[in-house]
Amino acid sequence: MACSNCDETQLLLSDNSLKSQQTVKTKATPLPLVQLGVLCSVGITDPIAFSQIFPYINNFISSLHVTDDPKRIGFYSGLESVHAIFQLLSIYSLAKLSGRLLVGRRPVILSGITGIAVMMTLFGLSKSLPMMLISRGFAGLCSGNTAVMHAVVGELTDASNQAVALPLYGLVWPLGSIIGCVVCSRYMYPMISDDLFLDWEFLRNYPYFLLCFISGMLGILGVVFGLFCLEEVRHITPANAGSSTLYGTMEPSELSRKLSEPHSFTSLLSKSVIRALCGSGFALNFLAGGFEVVFILYCYSAIEDGGLGLSTEKIGYLLLGSGILSMLLQILLMPYLLQTFDKAKMYNFCMCLFPFMFIVLSTLNLIARSGYDEVTGIMNSHTTGLLWAGIALVLSMSRFVCLSFGLGMMLAKEYSPNKASLGVTNALVQFSMSMSRAVSPAFVSTIFALSIEYNLLGGYLWVVIMVLISLGGIYQSATIVNASESRF
Repeated sequence: MACSNCDETQLLLSDNSLKSQQTVKTKATPLPLVQLGVLCSVGITDPIAFSQIFPYINNFISSLHVTDDPKRIGFYSGLESVHAIFQLLSIYSLAKLSGRLLVGRRPVILSGITGIAVMMTLFGLSKSLPMMLISRGFAGLCSGNTAVMHAVVGELTDASNQAVALPLYGLVWPLGSIIGCVVCSRYMYPMISDDLFLDWEFLRNYPYFLLCFISGMLGILGVVFGLFCLEEVRHITPANAGSSTLYGTMEPSELSRKLSEPHSFTSLLSKSVIRALCGSGFALNFLAGGFEVVFILYCYSAIEDGGLGLSTEKIGYLLLGSGILSMLLQILLMPYLLQTFDKAKMYNFCMCLFPFMFIVLSTLNLIARSGYDEVTGIMNSHTTGLLWAGIALVLSMSRFVCLSFGLGMMLAKEYSPNKASLGVTNALVQFSMSMSRAVSPAFVSTIFALSIEYNLLGGYLWVVIMVLISLGGIYQSATIVNASESRF
């Protein structure tokens, strides 16, 4: 009888313990909004520096008289590839450096942003193509700290609050792109190109310095802000495990993982799920970056040449609208999706949208041709309505698939072998993504031009190639889904 009572007591205690554990699990850890806000303020420098050259780069190169053939300016203006190539060289090293106790994440992040700001300012002082390439290349080296910032976000959050934190952090790139590209294109650059701004001899000699200087100063402000407000979250010991600055990540089991040794490069790549994250990340960035390139080319090309014949101003408004839509999706939709659906399955679903996105984009020219009068150059109202509805659909799909960038960060944290390996895991994924960014713009623009010029597969060879690459990305993301299901 006593034994029976003992068993009943143990069952009750076990049941109460289970309920208390469930209560703890469902209770969200307070989100470190200050640290997250500081990290976003510092990190926004990279997308601003990366995108702000696009509105004026062709004119900048033309003013340097690099070539007398206007058709070859596009060849020299592919400076974003230089940025991405040099970023490849530093991602892994900076991530590994930040994982050392004597260095930490904070110095690597702030020194990288400082370098980007300085190189961006020097870019505006360029008087030759080699100087432009050098400054752009060093900026790429400094931007290798992206993976380190991803690791910090992973360390600041846990499973209970990342549904809110990741969408907020995901706003950094679209917001930075709007500030860097659209704002400079729509407002600042016309002031300079039309001589409506400051009539200084220095600015007449270096007309693009002001744009680069403003971008650099935004980075310096972020660094100063970070020096006073950004805390080092990498260095945590058992003695301060109960401190409120640990942001809920220091459960005993996680603490032991965090203090363990980081896995090596080869050890991480031996895991199929890490390889799948790298492969799908490569495809994701290749397809997303390729879409940005081909969309602008497609919109700018004449209807007779297989495009849509939109003006530069209309394309700028489309990019602005897509950037705003991306921000709204991050804020309003992403938290709900993370709380409702499995992350790996959402990641796979986003990848599955890519083939349809390119197919729908390719049909827009057919819609435009159906109601376009080549003699007058006017499109009837019915066709115009269908065309803009199709453009809205394609851009909406493109912004939705970009949610997978945040999902990829979360999956990298989830499948990192331990806390000490989080920075290196992010570096591997970011390395593969930067590799695709280095080749995607030139590759996609080339196959698009060749398809149109030589009428390959009716001018749609580029669609077939992008769909095939999309299928490869879908296969890789499906591997992550299988790994996720096998864990339960």
